[in-house]
Amino acid sequence: MSINDVLNSSYIKWMDSEEGNRDIVISSRVRLARNLNKIPFPHLLDQANGEKCLEQIRDAWKKSSGSVLSSMDMVTFDQLSALDRQIFAEKHLSSPMYAASNSSLRAILVNDNGSLSAMVNEEDHLRIQCLLPGLQLGECYSRVQELDDEFEQKLDYAFDENRGYLTSCPTNVGTGMRASVMLHLPAIQMTGQLNQILQNIGQLGLAVRGLYGEGSEPVGNFFQISNQITLGQAEEDICNYLQTITEQLVEQESLLRERLQTDMKYQLEDKIGRAYGILSNARVITSDEALTLFSAVRLGVDLRILKGISLFSLNELMVAVRPAHLQKRGGREMDTVERDIKRAEVIKEKLTFVQ
Repeated sequence: MSINDVLNSSYIKWMDSEEGNRDIVISSRVRLARNLNKIPFPHLLDQANGEKCLEQIRDAWKKSSGSVLSSMDMVTFDQLSALDRQIFAEKHLSSPMYAASNSSLRAILVNDNGSLSAMVNEEDHLRIQCLLPGLQLGECYSRVQELDDEFEQKLDYAFDENRGYLTSCPTNVGTGMRASVMLHLPAIQMTGQLNQILQNIGQLGLAVRGLYGEGSEPVGNFFQISNQITLGQAEEDICNYLQTITEQLVEQESLLRERLQTDMKYQLEDKIGRAYGILSNARVITSDEALTLFSAVRLGVDLRILKGISLFSLNELMVAVRPAHLQKRGGREMDTVERDIKRAEVIKEKLTFVQ
């Protein structure tokens, strides 16, 4: 899969799904923030230093003898349309704010299935990430560390013996690592326990955000949970801690789903059936409404109330109905109403139900 394949397909690796807890834990991500020594942080870059930074990273990519880095594609943002940059963001390969710029000093590297990527001159000179389906924090860390090692063989990182990796934002100093999981927690919400659990998560030193991380609000019972502390902790400890909290949340969500099936069987089936009915018949639908209804249908698939719908198709739809993907599919720019109409068409086309 080349960069063009990533842009022209709604597929990305994290969408893959199997039996187990992959309905509750949609994806795992580990991201490393790295900066080059003796070059100002991105928000302080002038043209000359920006070009120097980009050239050093491009040179490391071109001359890499490692199998991971050399297999990636690279493109600068001035070579991409605004729509294509937004598509990267909708696939979780870039932050929405980063994708808004067409700066020639910014670039992205992506591997063949989108599981590994690196952003150049975002908040830091390098943001290296691995994004995989389900609860795979350990595997994410292993793969992102391998890519980081290949970069470090060619680049001189900004590193302090006492503070660790130096980063643009003080909250990332130390390991420079952010580990996160994307969770689907409808039963916790439906039983009225969501606010208390989210408060408890915050007290445990973890951040709770929406589908697109920092700056996004949770919609449709989809939550991103990540570490907040990067200084004074080992990378493995950060991953293990988040893994433990995630497993506890999965257990609680699973127990509450069982309780709902026992205590509120008809109400639950009615909610799921109505959601499917709207999705399969609507002529106009907003992005937030679609995500909310996807949540109910996703719960119905996991509980075997709805059959013939795969988790993969739902994961794919979550991206396919985003604004940039709809416009890419339609071959033109669309206003909000046109996108809402197109979104309903795409859902009706892709969402099948077999009784």
